[in-house]
Amino acid sequence: MKFNRLVAVDNTGLVENARLKLKDLAVEAVFYNDYPTDKKEIISRIADADCLLVSWNTVIDREIIEGARGLKYIGMCCSLYDEASANVDIAAAREAGITVLGVRDYGDEGVIEYIIGELSRLLHGFGEHQWRADVLELTGQRLGIIGMGTLGSMLAEKARAFGMTVNYYNRSRRPQLEDKGINYLELKALLQESDIISTHLPRNSKLIGAEEFGLLGNGKVLVNTSLGPTFDVEAFKSWISQEGNFAIFDRVAMGSYYEIFKEYKRVIYTDKVAGWTAQAKERLSFKVLDNMVGFLSE
Repeated sequence: MKFNRLVAVDNTGLVENARLKLKDLAVEAVFYNDYPTDKKEIISRIADADCLLVSWNTVIDREIIEGARGLKYIGMCCSLYDEASANVDIAAAREAGITVLGVRDYGDEGVIEYIIGELSRLLHGFGEHQWRADVLELTGQRLGIIGMGTLGSMLAEKARAFGMTVNYYNRSRRPQLEDKGINYLELKALLQESDIISTHLPRNSKLIGAEEFGLLGNGKVLVNTSLGPTFDVEAFKSWISQEGNFAIFDRVAMGSYYEIFKEYKRVIYTDKVAGWTAQAKERLSFKVLDNMVGFLSE
């Protein structure tokens, strides 16, 4: 069984070898390499398609789904954690009888390297900034992780290897990690007990507001590599303006606030997506391919 018309509506980042294999799954395959912002253009691109591939950058909302009468399958070339954080209206797709599949755990290694690398630079003063008056190692620093999925768990284990004290907050406990000395704390206690907070949450999750920033206090570091802010933006602006506070973000973490956040002198950022490496694209591509093969085999 094949799709009739496969359309990758934006730059999904799929590697060429995977694209060649995807072409074997459809009578016709079209791959776009930009990011359309006009809804009419998106609808035009996917007209007559029964298979749609899309990155995290393009929103596929109810109007688009209802206008694409022939769609049977939407492959999200990005992480799918839950409906609330997805850039595809999964409820609308379900009502239309369209299967939506995403992937997980393809760019975590690069994100971990970015976090550890930037923390080391900040503590040692290797770059523009130095966190404290004394040059410090990661050893002995108190790291609090909010969100203990695959990425949070990987960071916890790597941080422990560097001698950091690691605590975490998550909706559910992770006994297998607690057995390794990674301790669970309620959110308020975690903020009070941590020097460095790293958030790993689905898109649109905001757990840190003015009260939480108050509990965290000053002379601290906030790390975020989630898709967009995991905090109240106005409360963050007030906190980052206090002397001694630093934030470390990659491009996706800054989201639509990129131009605003980069004006704060103690926001350490990159205009790159930390987890978007050649290896990550390879892992992503073949997970997307496996999803499609599985769908067609049912």
